Amino acid sequence: MTALSEDLLWPRHAAPTDLAAIEAVPLADRGLPETTYALLVRSATSWPDRTAITVLPDAQRWREPVRRTYAELLADVHRYANLLHRLGVRRGDAVALMAPNCAELVPATLAAQLAGIAAPLNGGLAPEHLTELLTRSGARVLVTAGPDLAPSIWDTARQLSGNLDALLVLRPTGAGDASPLPAIDGVRVGYLTELATGEASIFDGEPPVSTDLAAFFHTGGTTGGPKLAAHTHGNEVTDAWMLATNSLLDADSVMFAALPLFHVNALVVTLLTPLFKGQEVVWAGPLGYRDPGLFGTFWRIIEHYRVTAMSAVPTVYSVLTYLPVDADISSLRHAMVGASPLPEAVRQGFQAHTGITLVEGYGLTEATCATARSFPGAPRPGAVGQRLPYQQVKTIRIHDDGTWQDLPTGETGLLAISGPTVFAGYVVGGVTGRGPTLDSLGTVVDGWLNTGDLARVDDDGFIHLAGRAKDLIIRGGHNIDPAVVEDALLSHPAVTAASAVGRPDEHAGEVPVAYVTTSTDVSEDELRAWASEHVTERAAAPKAVVVLDALPMTLVGKLYKPALRADATARAITEALAGLDGVTVDTTIEDGAVVAAITVARAADQATVAEVLSRFALRWTVRVRP
Repeated sequence: MTALSEDLLWPRHAAPTDLAAIEAVPLADRGLPETTYALLVRSATSWPDRTAITVLPDAQRWREPVRRTYAELLADVHRYANLLHRLGVRRGDAVALMAPNCAELVPATLAAQLAGIAAPLNGGLAPEHLTELLTRSGARVLVTAGPDLAPSIWDTARQLSGNLDALLVLRPTGAGDASPLPAIDGVRVGYLTELATGEASIFDGEPPVSTDLAAFFHTGGTTGGPKLAAHTHGNEVTDAWMLATNSLLDADSVMFAALPLFHVNALVVTLLTPLFKGQEVVWAGPLGYRDPGLFGTFWRIIEHYRVTAMSAVPTVYSVLTYLPVDADISSLRHAMVGASPLPEAVRQGFQAHTGITLVEGYGLTEATCATARSFPGAPRPGAVGQRLPYQQVKTIRIHDDGTWQDLPTGETGLLAISGPTVFAGYVVGGVTGRGPTLDSLGTVVDGWLNTGDLARVDDDGFIHLAGRAKDLIIRGGHNIDPAVVEDALLSHPAVTAASAVGRPDEHAGEVPVAYVTTSTDVSEDELRAWASEHVTERAAAPKAVVVLDALPMTLVGKLYKPALRADATARAITEALAGLDGVTVDTTIEDGAVVAAITVARAADQATVAEVLSRFALRWTVRVRP
C-alpha cells in the first residue's frame, strides 16, 4: 500500500469536529481491504513478526500465554480453512463455532470466514435452541470445545451431532497431549489442529469478495424472536475500520479482550479492528469476564501486558470500581463500554476509582456492531456517542399504514441507521447452492434500518437514547427474547397469559421479570421455579413472577408492555429504597421510556435517593412532599 493510500486510510479522528472532514473524502477512495481475509493478509504482510494475539490459558496462569505473530496467525487460518475446504465447505456454506475463547478459536473463526460463513453459537443455549440455529444456518461442520476445554459444551455438541458431517474439536490454550475422542457414527470427529496438520499454508479455494457473506450472528432481532443476522465481509471490514480511525490508539496500543466470540463486539472490536494497525490483543481465558478469578488479578494483568484499551459491559466496570488498584495501570487510557445502558454511578465511580474516563458507544447486530462512539476529551452528557463516519442516523415515526415519516433534528422518535454497515438481512430460508435466503423482515426500508430504539439526534450527530420501543431484555449486555420466558411460563397448566419485561438492576442493567394470569391458585414462587426449569437459557430465568387479574391492554386489545415495565421499575426502586420511611414511587411513560418520580418526607433524604438511583440506568426525579 502506498504512502498516499495510507494517508487516505487514516484520517484524523480524535474529536467530534473531525467528522465532516473525514466524510469529505468518499469512502470508496479510502482503500479499505475488501474482506476480513484481505485485512489479515495486509496485516501479516506489513507486520509479519509483530505479536497479533496473546491468549491466557486462564485467570490463574495469566503469565503463561500462547502467542502468535501475524505471520503465524495467517498460516493457522490458511491451514484451518484448507481443512474446511477439504470437508466440502464452500462460499455459501456456514461453519458453526461453539466454544469458549481459546488460542485455536481466533484463527478458526477467521478461517470459517475465508472458506465459507462463520456462524458462532452460544454454547449455553438449550440444545433445542441450538438445533434450530444449526438447521437455519445449514451448517454441516461444527467447530466445538472438547471435553477438556468445556465439558458441558462438548456434551451438547455430541447431542447435536446427528445434524452434522464433522466435529472439529478445540483444546485448552497451551494444553499438552490430547486424549482420544470417542467415535460418532457417520460423523468425522477429530482435533482441529491435528486434522489441519499438513494442510497448505496458502488457501486452496477461491477467496471471498466484499459482497460475500462473512458471518451469521444469532440475535433477538430488533423486534424480538431468535434470528440469524447475516453480515457481509464489507459490513465487518467497514465497521472495524470506522473504529480503527480512532486517533487516540496507535500501532503500539494493546487491546484486552474478554467477551465471548459469539458476540459481535468481540469479533469486530477486539479481533478485526486491531488488525488494521497491527495491534496486539491479549485474550482472557475461556470464561472471560465471567471468571471470578480474573478480577483478583485484573489490574496486574493490565500492568504486565501494558494494556491500552479494553471493551466491556457496564456490569464489568461496576465490579472493577470496587477492586483495589494494586498495580500500575497508567497504560490503560481507553475503556470502552456498551451493549446495555450505563448507570451514572458506574461512570462516575469507575472514573473516581481509576482516573479513566469510560468511553460509551452504541450499536446493534443488525448494523454489524458499532454505530456511535464517545470521545473522552469531549464529553456529551446524556449521549451514547457520535455517529461513526459514513453511517447516517435519523429519527422517524411509523404511521399505522406502515409509512415512515422523517422527524426534525432533535425530535425523539425511532432511531434509524443507513450506510455500509447495515446488515444483509436475516436468514429466513433453507440454504441452497446459491447460499441462504435473506430478508430484513421489514426492518430495512430504502436502505434505512429501524433499530427499534427510541432516541433523538442532535446537530452534531450525537445519539441520545430515550428508551426502547422493542421488547428485548438486555441483561449485562446479553439480549434476552421475552418469548423465551413467556413460552416457559405458558407451558405451566395454570398459566393463561404471560408477558416478560426488563426490570432495572444496579448490577446487570436489567433482569427479566414476568407477569401472568392464571386459571387456578398457584404461588408466584412456584411459577418462578417452573420458569427457571423450562427456559432455554439460564440468563432468561425470571427474577420474579407477578400474578395479575388481567394483563394491561391497549384500546385495540394489544398487550401494553410499557405499563408492565413501569410497574417493574416501581418495584425495583421501592425495594432499593426500603430503608427510608415515607417514600412514594410513581412511574410514567414518556416518549416510550419509563420515568420515575420519587417523593420523600424529608429534604435530608434527597441525597440518599439520588445516590441509590444513580446506580440504575433510568430517568428519575426526586422531590420533598409538601
